[in-house]
Amino acid sequence: MSYQVNEKGYYGDFGGAFIPEMLYPNVEELRTNYLNIMQEESFQKEFRQLLKDYVGRPTPLYYAERFSKKYSTKIYLKREDLCHTGAHKVNNTIGQILMAKRLGKNRIIAETGAGQHGVATATVCALMGLECIVYMGEIDIKRQAPNVARMKMLGAKV
Repeated sequence: MSYQVNEKGYYGDFGGAFIPEMLYPNVEELRTNYLNIMQEESFQKEFRQLLKDYVGRPTPLYYAERFSKKYSTKIYLKREDLCHTGAHKVNNTIGQILMAKRLGKNRIIAETGAGQHGVATATVCALMGLECIVYMGEIDIKRQAPNVARMKMLGAKV
């Protein structure tokens, strides 16, 4: 089986990108522009600068001495919890939203369960001055009220 993507976005004989028709124009726009934008030095420079100065990357690697002794091995913890917003999610949203901005988009739509992806998305949208809409299940909204409050404080519609 081939895991390489062909020019139509298919993986092997059966894999592919099957999406609602109303999303097709946006996905096609992304497909045709993604590689060119990713290769732009200005995009890479801004992306790296944001990861370093805004997100706080690279995050430290912590040697867990007592944990290592307990299990007679060396255990290191990668401290992604120290990223801005408290989780690794912002690493991805920075790139996605920067790409969307390069494509001329002014509204970002995301979904979240526990709320951390929504917080990261709302944070980057606030940074870049973009409208943010986050879809979240009714029960999750109640369970994750602090994250919902954070998203709303950042200007997102939840």
